[in-house]
Amino acid sequence: MKKIRTVALIPNLTKKGAYATSLKVIGILRQSRMKVFMSAGVKKQYKDCVVEFREDTDSLISSADMVLTIGGDGTIMHAARHAAPLGKPLLGINMGRLGFVAGLEPEELFMLTRLCHGDYKTQKRMMLKVVHTSSDGQKEFFAINDAVISRGMLSRLIDIEVSLNENEVGKYRADGLIVSTPTGSSAYSLAAGGPVVEPTMKCLVMTPICPHSLFARSVIFSHRSELVIRASCDDDTQVFMTVDGAKTFVLGRNDTVLVTSSGLEAEFIDLKERSFYTVLNEKFTERIDKR
Repeated sequence: MKKIRTVALIPNLTKKGAYATSLKVIGILRQSRMKVFMSAGVKKQYKDCVVEFREDTDSLISSADMVLTIGGDGTIMHAARHAAPLGKPLLGINMGRLGFVAGLEPEELFMLTRLCHGDYKTQKRMMLKVVHTSSDGQKEFFAINDAVISRGMLSRLIDIEVSLNENEVGKYRADGLIVSTPTGSSAYSLAAGGPVVEPTMKCLVMTPICPHSLFARSVIFSHRSELVIRASCDDDTQVFMTVDGAKTFVLGRNDTVLVTSSGLEAEFIDLKERSFYTVLNEKFTERIDKR
């Protein structure tokens, strides 16, 4: 693989231990003769470090060979939405509770030295394109995990209609609906009863949330599918769309949501070369043990 010479380092300083870990990471990368770039927004915290600063996220990522995040899965997903269009690979260091898409734990930082020798593999994962159409026009979003339609605060079910390539798939009366990528199949979709899908596959996973039905189950669609979703509810109940747990907006009664494969792929660096199922067992066993 390509030898890494420059790294865009993105730490989530709200995570406990992230700052101390980032200082260790900078030291290891510099000892391996790799340049480190960071956002100008954290210049004050790292003024004594040998790093270069960039004004915004896109210029930060475009100037580096790879992106290295320090935080939880949310930090990685945020970086992935910027890195994928620029064709930059990512590696996450887990400072969260689960860190399912993270490549390293804090005690494994010594493995970073392999980057400068090109001693690593990469894995590409599909992303969703979500297009929200309303009376105000269209808004487009990209997701590496999922798009979720859900009810508001009131405990009332919402009515959801789903069509595939202009043909009706089904109608659901439920708390909501999740459309996920294979990567997102092990997140909220799994908690809602959906299947686990190997993350390098290309497909869309649709899972109803607490459906008022005996027979509503998850459905897996081809990555070439175009899912159109409409949701309605009582006048005093709001319906929300959330993309990757980050961007949230209200859906109107006549709004539509189009979910397709985006054509973009997030590329993750793999230093440990473990199978997906090994990681799956380790992460969820660890989560249960910590309760």
